Amino acid sequence: MKKQKQYNNYLKFSGLAIQMAVTIYLGHLLGEYVDEVAESGSDIYTKVITLLAVFLSIFVVIREVIKSQE
Repeated sequence: MKKQKQYNNYLKFSGLAIQMAVTIYLGHLLGEYVDEVAESGSDIYTKVITLLAVFLSIFVVIREVIKSQE
């Protein structure tokens, strides 16, 4: 039974890693799109939105780790 729980945790957290990567990538794409539409001449929106996506994905991972320890 303990091995089954270990496998479930492994699958859950590997899924979180994929979710984290996708969130950051989509944030980057959104930032590039906003930079293109806003014609700002710099990549400030790309940097800010990607950074927000990183914080969001870290928040989700921390929340899931705390939830799994309960």
